[in-house]
Amino acid sequence: MIRLLPDQGLPRSAVRLLGDVGWDVLHAGDIGMARSSDSDILDYARRERRVCVTLDADFHAHLAVSGAAHPSTDRIRIEGLNGCALAELLQKVWPMIGDALDRGAMATITERDIRRGGATSRNNRRR
Repeated sequence: MIRLLPDQGLPRSAVRLLGDVGWDVLHAGDIGMARSSDSDILDYARRERRVCVTLDADFHAHLAVSGAAHPSTDRIRIEGLNGCALAELLQKVWPMIGDALDRGAMATITERDIRRGGATSRNNRRR
C-alpha cells in the first residue's frame, strides 16, 4: 500500500483525491504537525513508514546529513500545483519511483525529470 505524508506546503485536497484511489495519505497539517520542524515530520514518517512528499529541499538535506535510509522523501519542484494536479502527478510518476521509495530513496520531481539518488529518468515535459 502507498503511504504518504505530504508536508504543510502541499494542498490538503490531494489527500482526499489520492484516498479515493486507495492510497493511504495523511497531511502533516491534519495530524497536528502544521508547525512542526522538518526533523519531527521525518521522524513521524519514519515511525509510520510513510514517504514524505514536500516542496522543501531541507528534507533531502536532513536525510543526507543523518545518513538515514528512511523515511523516503519525494521533493516536488513544481510550484503552484493545486490538489488535483498534485494527485495526478503523483499517480503518473509513482510507477517510476514507487519501488525505490519503498526501499528508501530520495526522489525529486521537476517538470522535465524524475531524479532518484543520482539516477535520472527523462520524461516528456508535463503541461
